[in-house]
Amino acid sequence: MKKILAVDDNPDNIQLIVDIVEDLGHDVIKAYDGYQALDAVKQFLPDLILLDVNMPGMSGFEVLAKLKENDETKQIPVIMLTALAGIDHRVEGLGLGAEDYLVKPFSPLELIARIKARLRAKAQTDDLREMQQVIRKTFERYVSSAVVNQLLKDPTSIELGGKLQMITVFFADIEGFTTTSERTDPETILTVLNKYHEVTVQIVQQEGGTIDKFIGDAVMALFNTPLQQPDHPLRAVRAACRIRDSLPQFHEQFSEEFRLKINFGIHTGWAVVGNVGAPQIMDFTAVGDTVNVAARLQDLSHNGQILISDATYQLIHQAIRAHPIGAKIFKGRSEAVMTYEVLAILND
Repeated sequence: MKKILAVDDNPDNIQLIVDIVEDLGHDVIKAYDGYQALDAVKQFLPDLILLDVNMPGMSGFEVLAKLKENDETKQIPVIMLTALAGIDHRVEGLGLGAEDYLVKPFSPLELIARIKARLRAKAQTDDLREMQQVIRKTFERYVSSAVVNQLLKDPTSIELGGKLQMITVFFADIEGFTTTSERTDPETILTVLNKYHEVTVQIVQQEGGTIDKFIGDAVMALFNTPLQQPDHPLRAVRAACRIRDSLPQFHEQFSEEFRLKINFGIHTGWAVVGNVGAPQIMDFTAVGDTVNVAARLQDLSHNGQILISDATYQLIHQAIRAHPIGAKIFKGRSEAVMTYEVLAILND
């Protein structure tokens, strides 16, 4: 059952609308002038407004203009009902934002058809808006605002449930941070940690990465999700190189004991990506062996190394300078992972 606001200074016209709308199973809110209409909209937030044009005090066009300039009411569809049949009046009403325009006297069947059409369109718009809100709530903490805005342009392309897809997983961990934190007061060490996270997040997001989570002094990020990125392995490696190269200048703000290196592990492979958690609390993340391999590579790295798997290397070897570390066996895996250290991005 929907709420439909009927606005007309003629009680007979109001009663006709009431008879039609109630036969459709909807509630009718009545207003006999523009001021009553605006008060009723504020109080009831109707799903549809049937608005007369010629009314004393405030015309329907004036009411329409006020509705469409208000963020809370501009999405409510309006059908203008008027005896003004001239094309100029139609253009004025539609130009102010009316969704439809029906000339009196009208056929009840035509009004019924237009009411049904506008309510269907509003339901679709409401569903789209709700999906956009879900996407913004899900991703605005993890990706740059530019990525969120791009997602909102086509929210139907995003699958928030679990989906198997190829991604590149990125881990960055501050070397020696635990030891440093043991001899530093909590407030200072938290300030230092947040500054390291800030520079990491900024560069990852600039490269189109999605911040998955913070694990103490480590950062996990995903590439090729939620937006598809054909060059996702290179984006992840480039982010790591940029972070590493930014550290000398970044360290200038700290005393010697806080000038720490960052170690990286990067792996490309298949993972299940989507919302994980309980109905009350969910996070957008990735799960699977690909995540584990990236984490193990980061554990293996030291002294500011950027370690990547053979899977990542084969996709970008022409764009990077790297040397092989060798095949490594990681805990929980039977197969060795050929490992490379990235030295630089070529032509960068």
